[in-house]
Amino acid sequence: MLKGLSITPPVVGRISIGRIVEKNGKRLPEKDDQFTLTTQVQGRDGWMLHPLNEALRKETTGKLRAIPVRMLFNDPDLNLRADYSLFDRDTGRPVCVGNGETSMRATREGIQQQPCPSPDGCAFGQQGGCKPYARLNVAIGDDDELGSFILRTTSYNSIRTLAARLHYFSAVSGGLLACLPLELKLRGKSTTQSYRTAIYYVDLSVRAGSTLEDAIAHARELDTRRKAVGFDQSALDAAARLGFANGAFEDSPEERMAVAEEFYPCSDIMDGALTGRTPAGGLGQSQPSEAADAPEARPSLRDRLARKAALLGGEAT
Repeated sequence: MLKGLSITPPVVGRISIGRIVEKNGKRLPEKDDQFTLTTQVQGRDGWMLHPLNEALRKETTGKLRAIPVRMLFNDPDLNLRADYSLFDRDTGRPVCVGNGETSMRATREGIQQQPCPSPDGCAFGQQGGCKPYARLNVAIGDDDELGSFILRTTSYNSIRTLAARLHYFSAVSGGLLACLPLELKLRGKSTTQSYRTAIYYVDLSVRAGSTLEDAIAHARELDTRRKAVGFDQSALDAAARLGFANGAFEDSPEERMAVAEEFYPCSDIMDGALTGRTPAGGLGQSQPSEAADAPEARPSLRDRLARKAALLGGEAT
């Protein structure tokens, strides 16, 4: 195994909550109130739709707000990886990734372990725009048993809800999380921070028309069938755990700019004072999957330049 390269679940598609629109000659993100499944290929009009997107829409009379899924792993933390992340917005390179206790930070001397007091208590993180960032891999359909669709999110509501659900479902099923028939659901809520407008977050539940008891019974039956043919779920979890630990940062170089676009407002990324260039398309269908729950005030030019100077002239490479 090539050291220093995080080995992640094979991805065959993306789950987004938004689309790209043209405004004043710029490609900008627009939030949506439904899921969209795309391939990993971008065309002139944005990410190309996955065939499952149309198939799932035919099964519903309204918007696509629920997707039947299956987890790849029994360990909840392998399906959903969440951390505090800071990215260089010019290159998309990860600068610092932490768990609230310790972090791995890219410095001029290489990757170093640093304390991680969370973004609220970290001056370095506040300067660079450190945020919670999570990746959820799920299986959709039966065409590829080990292939997955990835949902990236910086939503507090989604991260907390998905983490809780995954651990709860694992507990009540006796550790058979990968065998449970589940579905991703898009839920709406209003808060004072969102000025009472609807914000959407991702939840996880048993599939419509089923009960938790039915889902657990199904999981036990599937687990028995898998063991009978030699399917070793524990070995699969162990292989995934080893792969994630093989690199300091999970996202590949090809994904870096898309990841940076997910973290920073489009106006900041496109600001010539920061980047001197316009990023490639793809922000809208990556960022709204999801953007932060409530709109953020755009920092002043002085603040953005100071933050950039801190990243380029300080410890970050």
